[in-house]
Amino acid sequence: MRHTKILKMPELSVIIPTHKRAEILEQCLHHLESQTIADKIEAIVIHDGQDDKTDALMAKSTWQIPVHYESIPKSQQGVARNRGVQNAQSSTCLFIGDDIFLEPEVCAHHESIHRNIGTPIAVLGGTYWDPHLEITEVMEWLMRSGWQFGYPKIESYAGDFLPKHIQHLFCYTSHLSVSTEVAKRTPFREDVSLYGWEDIEWGMRLRESGVQVYYEPQAKAFHHHIITMEDSLKRMETIGESAVVLSRVVPEFDRIPRGWKRIAYEIFAKFPTMAGKHRAAFLKGINKGVSS
Repeated sequence: MRHTKILKMPELSVIIPTHKRAEILEQCLHHLESQTIADKIEAIVIHDGQDDKTDALMAKSTWQIPVHYESIPKSQQGVARNRGVQNAQSSTCLFIGDDIFLEPEVCAHHESIHRNIGTPIAVLGGTYWDPHLEITEVMEWLMRSGWQFGYPKIESYAGDFLPKHIQHLFCYTSHLSVSTEVAKRTPFREDVSLYGWEDIEWGMRLRESGVQVYYEPQAKAFHHHIITMEDSLKRMETIGESAVVLSRVVPEFDRIPRGWKRIAYEIFAKFPTMAGKHRAAFLKGINKGVSS
């Protein structure tokens, strides 16, 4: 199913994969309608699977920005993003999640940086927990420690390019833009279905193709997602399992601790701390992946 409202050629295509979260998606789109350059953007929403509520929401004809909507057979976010890129009308694609709420100036920041720098780059915006949510203890720790997003590790590179040897670790597709040409010649993998690491693997290929990552924290977005301790540990287990799966299809990718690093990891995983519990969950996922 497709719904399209295109008035003129946009300057920025905002690509949003979604799956059965119509209420949050609606808020995400309202934030796009409030952008300072709303008249220069389009939203491309790709639903991963089928959902009557999302179909009904996207059938609205009152959106204040051009909206393209398409449902695809259930697959995964990489497939949805690639489909969104195929439908992009502008020269720049901004990838966000359906639970990412952009402040009014965000799209203008991304568009102007790409326009002013000229050469193909990726622009990473800042993402923070939505202050309207009740921030749990584990959410505070995830942000502070860098286990969810590693922004504290790159504060010194604000308004500049990240070093090439680490830039792939920060290709967060919850809030990152690239030229449409780059997105088309460097598509997301479609042969890995488990959540986790797909951003880093994609970032490795961006780096190999000569695309640098520019960090602009003034492009602020808020992550509208409550995470409990149980949610976080389950996520880490999935990430551990997906690390094994991805290392099998991408030999140069290896985030699995080995040798003395594995020994140290197992020791620290026994500590009754936030980090210890998350390391234990990660190792549990690795073991599950190895045995499967």
